[in-house]
Amino acid sequence: MSARHEHVSVLLDEALEGLALRADGIYVDGTFGRGGHSRALLARLGAHGRLIAFDRDPAAIAAGQALHDPRLTLVHAPFSTLADELDRLRVAQVDGVLLDLGVSSPQLDDAARGMSFRFDAPLDMRMDTSRGRTVADWLAEASVGQITEVLRDYGEERFAYAIAKAIAAARAGGAVATTGQLAAIVEKAVRTREPGQHPATRSFQALRIFINQELEELSRVLPVCVDRLRAGGRLVVISFHSLEDRIVKRFMRDESRPPSLPARLPVRAADLPPPRLRLVGRAQRPGAAEVAANPRARSAVMRVAERAGEGA
Repeated sequence: MSARHEHVSVLLDEALEGLALRADGIYVDGTFGRGGHSRALLARLGAHGRLIAFDRDPAAIAAGQALHDPRLTLVHAPFSTLADELDRLRVAQVDGVLLDLGVSSPQLDDAARGMSFRFDAPLDMRMDTSRGRTVADWLAEASVGQITEVLRDYGEERFAYAIAKAIAAARAGGAVATTGQLAAIVEKAVRTREPGQHPATRSFQALRIFINQELEELSRVLPVCVDRLRAGGRLVVISFHSLEDRIVKRFMRDESRPPSLPARLPVRAADLPPPRLRLVGRAQRPGAAEVAANPRARSAVMRVAERAGEGA
């Protein structure tokens, strides 16, 4: 792997501390990537520990197969399939789940993946290159309204409608098939630039999140993680933009509170079912030294919660 394609795991020590590792525990790494967190987990697990690592990216799974560690089980699937895969592996409960969200450096830095406007390449953006539609496929059929909605909802793009119209006009003369074409279209449609940011940044983010259903995958897996954690088990989630972190923050907050009931319902607080989660500490962000060494860490936010219950 070239240096350009290396991935530096964000908040590595903090994530391991958040998991409160047991040497003989069973853990899930929901996003193996290039194995930074997984390697660190395996280094701290004992001979009887176990790690189950998920990833949608065939390249990530191929990288993981080079580890040759009998304690590691690799699963080529999105983490939203966690329940089914644990059932298949006959694992009822685990001691911790780590979700390091977003896109990895190798995916961004590999021009062929089509995730970055820094390279002119086929407009793909799929995390799993073995299945599903590419962004180019979707843009060829999507209406102006659909494109506008995606750019607005997933990229918080102020000029979503103008960009969508420009894409529709451009494809009348041929398919919008490369990252360079899309970046040029967006650049002309965006009237003002955000300081230090390419005009296409939000659009590329939005289309990647949409085509991979990243927010939907996250919303589906969070309750499953809690279901599968044993009492005292930890859920650690590292987010990289506000849309992800909002989902995680609200979920952990809601699961750490007793259920809300109608105001005048005659039920004592002691009779309510206890919350399923307990929040552990405050949200953590990378320190200045980590951001200086790895600028892609600057937007990371880590949240930790513990499964409540007997033995916790």
